[in-house]
Amino acid sequence: MCKDCGCTITRSHDHDHHDHTHAHDHHHDHDHSHHDHDHGHTHDHHPNPQLNDAKTIAVITKILDANDKEAAHIREHFEAHNVLAVNLMSSPGSGKTTLLEATIDTGALKLGVIEGDLETNQDADRIKAKGAPAYQISTGQACHLDAFMVHEGLHAMPLSDLDVVFVENVGNLVCPASYDVGTHLNVVLLSVPEGHDKPAKYPVMFRTADVLLITKCDLLPHFDFSIEHAVREARKLNPKVDVIEIDSKSGKGIDQWVNYLKMKKALRR
Repeated sequence: MCKDCGCTITRSHDHDHHDHTHAHDHHHDHDHSHHDHDHGHTHDHHPNPQLNDAKTIAVITKILDANDKEAAHIREHFEAHNVLAVNLMSSPGSGKTTLLEATIDTGALKLGVIEGDLETNQDADRIKAKGAPAYQISTGQACHLDAFMVHEGLHAMPLSDLDVVFVENVGNLVCPASYDVGTHLNVVLLSVPEGHDKPAKYPVMFRTADVLLITKCDLLPHFDFSIEHAVREARKLNPKVDVIEIDSKSGKGIDQWVNYLKMKKALRR
């Protein structure tokens, strides 16, 4: 997690903001008024920790409100160009980039990708190698993308020529779920090697999902993974979540996935 993440808020406030609120002040405007080392002062913690928590939550609420306004602005851009925007979220290694490569290979959709990773351009380079436009955002220590970061990549996308823009979020099953990045759909990937218990363990992520993609299904014979269990737990959190079983290497479920995207795009139009 990045150093400014709201994950450190006490658990008593977790359920006030979607069960687990997260925030990053990317301007890093820290208040050093309680750290006057030149005069030998010790750290001045407020005697009432509940008031400190209230102040923290107020700051986080302000950050989230600003993010939501920026996200709405981004969505206006997508809608003006009749582009479906999709937020891809998952833990690291679940197959997000491989899924995008397989989607490009069908030739059924013209897509662009805004990539989020802590470091390197590797995923963006893979997408470009397939002939699709991609813009890499290196977040440094930030454990998720926010709307302001995605706006950086928005203007690198030839929107007039695209059907779908994917925002491939940072690999993390916690923080990305709390930030609107200006997309229309939240897609969460759950790979077979991760285990079927992840929806129960990471409820905020799966509660926000419009569609759950169960990936790497070719590995089912080798892992103790129950699709029925994973779907049951996901639908306890979100009864309306759609589910597609995918294996990007063999092509299983890719046509269903592409048709799903086409349907969602048509409905938005």
